[in-house]
Amino acid sequence: MLLRASRLVRSFGRKDKTFVAVEDVSLDVGAGQIHGLLGPNGAGKTTTVRMCATLLAPTSGEVWVDGINAVRFPERARSRLGLVLGGELGFYPRATARDNLLFFADLQGVEPRRRRGAVAEVLERVGLADAAGRKAGELSRGMRQRLHLARALLGSPSLLLLDEPTSGLDPDVALQVRDLVRELAQRGTGVLLTSHSMPEVEELADVISVIGAGRIAVRGGVADVAALAGVSATTTFTLPARYGDVIEALRRRLGARATVEQRASSARWAVTVYWAAGAGGAGEPMRGDDDIADPDLVVSVLAEAGAQAPSDLVTRAASLEEAYLALADGLAR
Repeated sequence: MLLRASRLVRSFGRKDKTFVAVEDVSLDVGAGQIHGLLGPNGAGKTTTVRMCATLLAPTSGEVWVDGINAVRFPERARSRLGLVLGGELGFYPRATARDNLLFFADLQGVEPRRRRGAVAEVLERVGLADAAGRKAGELSRGMRQRLHLARALLGSPSLLLLDEPTSGLDPDVALQVRDLVRELAQRGTGVLLTSHSMPEVEELADVISVIGAGRIAVRGGVADVAALAGVSATTTFTLPARYGDVIEALRRRLGARATVEQRASSARWAVTVYWAAGAGGAGEPMRGDDDIADPDLVVSVLAEAGAQAPSDLVTRAASLEEAYLALADGLAR
């Protein structure tokens, strides 16, 4: 394992007034694996990443980075990992992007004869080769975020810790970063990734851990998150705004089988039916039995209430975002 965090605890404050930010968190990242870490603000994600990065000592627990005890030997562990934390600080604004990276290459122990080549390589990989001579303080937010990623890649680390790596990036640049993360994993780099973008995590992560109130609530794939959330599948459609009573009728008819949510969208209702766990899932047929998702029942109830069958009605297995949103209220502190 490139990263093994075992029973991490981190508390802040004095003995008479202590706040436990992380409590009994364990996770690991193997070679070539992308491990997504999700949770609401204040759940303990960044604190966990900072402990794994040796920036914050755990109150108790162990962190091993590529076979090195990172709590006892933090400097040795740092030589094996690259880190991107959310935010724009961390560079000398009057120095160029190239000179900033040369400075950090020196700190990270990159051999003098290799530094310029290593800096040129990482700038090229993150799409900043043309901006190498620009001052860091003149770069856009997205460019500074890419500069953070370039710094993390110096020294060819075996493990990357990425805290919101695409935050503030334009969609096309964010896509480039995701492609780069995927490429690095394919080459054997282990990645611990936190992100508020559910589609990003669903696309990239091999394993997903959801943290809430400082504890890991669930670990596995999308189906595992959905199971904890009690959601197996969703049916989505829109109705004209005048059909609010029809949606209420649907909600009563489905009862405990599903949760019906609605939101206003351009003089229409955007409706999502969250089918309860056991009501169907990925790869299962959508039939009319009581224990699976039943879009035909939705159409039938709408017709009985005087509404035509929506042309945009779609039923599918719950996405990570849908499952996470259903779970989020219970994760908040």
